[in-house]
Amino acid sequence: MVVTPSSVGWVPDGAWLTPRYAEWRPPAALRGAVACLWASVAPDGDGRDGLVLPDGCCDLIWDAGVGGYVAGPDTGPVRTGPTVGVVTVGARFRPAAGGPVFGLPLSELRDQRVSLASLLPAQARSLTPALSPDAAAARLLDVTGRLVCDSNQDPAAARVAALLRDPAARTEDVAARTGLSERQLRRRVHAAAGYGPKTLQRVLRFQRFVRLLDASPALPDLAATAAEAGYADQPHLTRECRALSGHTPAALHRLRRPA
Repeated sequence: MVVTPSSVGWVPDGAWLTPRYAEWRPPAALRGAVACLWASVAPDGDGRDGLVLPDGCCDLIWDAGVGGYVAGPDTGPVRTGPTVGVVTVGARFRPAAGGPVFGLPLSELRDQRVSLASLLPAQARSLTPALSPDAAAARLLDVTGRLVCDSNQDPAAARVAALLRDPAARTEDVAARTGLSERQLRRRVHAAAGYGPKTLQRVLRFQRFVRLLDASPALPDLAATAAEAGYADQPHLTRECRALSGHTPAALHRLRRPA
């Protein structure tokens, strides 16, 4: 079945960020744990590969012919093959929300794509491979809501993740501000977010750079952008961009804004 963005009626108006990708807010009751709901469509005749960048989050995803699975937090770029005419739907969990939602240390899912059936068999039965995209979107939202409702979120880990968005934050200061020892901080963040605090901070800084890059129609001044994103200098930005995306900043800008 070939599906185009215009035929995906359950995606809210104004949610399409590109011709292939839409992102919108979850219901208010889920916003503490869920960053967004999203849909990806590979239009007919579009055979391009995709590139998923580390963002500190994990996702519950449904694909036609695959069913439900969980994408753990990434430490590097993930390339996805072309899936012409296929709709993928997902729920993206905030940093430090995924571990409590899935009921295991999220570090066990780092850099992995794991079948929902192997993690949560009962929920997997709601997200079967043969669903239509609109039915899958409704069921995925229902499963997400039940998982969040049944989870015991870690407020300290969530607070740590928020503080680590500041690229200048020091882990010892973050531990003190959240009432944790540095050892407790590492253990709690590994369990809730899937990374150690230093790696989480690194990924969040990179995402800050990506947002600045996406907001600029032309390639921005990279030295100024590096400083604004929290890097020591432009070479530091270039090293981190290569490590986390596989591209230089200029190449990543071209990739995300193709002609």
